[in-house]
Amino acid sequence: MFFAKVIGTVWATRKDENLHQSKLQFIQPLNAQREFVGDPIVAVDTVGAGPGETVIYITAREATIPLRVEFAPVDASIVGIVDRIDLDDRHKGK
Repeated sequence: MFFAKVIGTVWATRKDENLHQSKLQFIQPLNAQREFVGDPIVAVDTVGAGPGETVIYITAREATIPLRVEFAPVDASIVGIVDRIDLDDRHKGK
């Protein structure tokens, strides 16, 4: 699982039939200090996240697990909304 920030919503008038009831979000991966890392990606939102929220997402084959269908062309899924991140002071900056 990884952290990300929702930075936008993808509006698609046509998409795979297995994704008709799914919302697609642009997310920016983050590290534990909430700093941007890497490039933004598109993820299926399975929890109702909104713009600006920090979320937990999964990738690869596991990304289809939270979906209601057996197969869908999905590389990333949002599976949680983060309320807060508490880090032990010894791990800051690492």
